[in-house]
Amino acid sequence: MCRFLLAKARKPINPTPLLSDFAKMAKKSKAYDGDWQGDGWGCAWWNGRKWEQYLSLKPVWEDEDFFRYIPNTELFIIHARSASFEKHKNRIRFNQPFIKGKYVFVFNGLLKGVTLPYSLSGQIGSEKIWSLLQKYLEKYPTKEAFKKTVKELNKYAKYIQALNIGLSDGKNIYAYTQFAKHEEYYHLRHSHSKDVDIVCSEVMKGYEFEKMILKTVVNW
Repeated sequence: MCRFLLAKARKPINPTPLLSDFAKMAKKSKAYDGDWQGDGWGCAWWNGRKWEQYLSLKPVWEDEDFFRYIPNTELFIIHARSASFEKHKNRIRFNQPFIKGKYVFVFNGLLKGVTLPYSLSGQIGSEKIWSLLQKYLEKYPTKEAFKKTVKELNKYAKYIQALNIGLSDGKNIYAYTQFAKHEEYYHLRHSHSKDVDIVCSEVMKGYEFEKMILKTVVNW
């Protein structure tokens, strides 16, 4: 149960103000069960040719000094982690965003009893969902890959409390939101202005957000 943000600007911008607003939001944010968002964080930004990345085991609000090292960019993604299990804490390999080639991926949610008829790489749920999405991205356009991934998970999961995915291909940002309960916590929001488009797990002060259309792959 994490928080994430994707941003696509019209032209390269300094990401620090937006990242700082996200950090403030994450510090105050509590899940419906009181869980915090302080089990590390990660950020990825597009340098015009490829993704660059920073991962940390600190809570994002204790590591804001790093923001000033991120250059102006048109695309960036940030994820504040809330580990589901104690044994998975303090494992930086589990920090998102996950990157492969031109794609960068973030997830939050809760799926139970997923029994796919084939194996996927990864030790934790977010890694396995990313592996499944990659499988379809290799064969289909992005929106179609999203739909096939979501359909497969809904078919083979006993219960999906929430399934929120963010993705970028170095040009656009894509998002999908689905939940069965705790709408205020799980429903992804989006914001559009003349300068930047944003998808975020939670409302941030200073921005006008609307809730995303449920169970629809949206891109900007």
